[in-house]
Amino acid sequence: MNRAEHLAWAKARAIVYADAGQLGDALASIGSDLRKHPETRDHAGVELMAMLMFAGHLDTPREVRKFIEGFQ
Repeated sequence: MNRAEHLAWAKARAIVYADAGQLGDALASIGSDLRKHPETRDHAGVELMAMLMFAGHLDTPREVRKFIEGFQ
């Protein structure tokens, strides 16, 4: 699986959780899945995600979904 395919897969899995209101699971899913591919293992978005989460900026399904969809 190339980088783009892996990223699409990881985002799709996380969005399922976000849409179900399971925000912690959505964020954990995208973080975990990104670490599983050599080209996304050190994705800067994971660190940003932690900062946003602890600052209270990823508190709704809409915010989490938008953040996940923004991963490149």
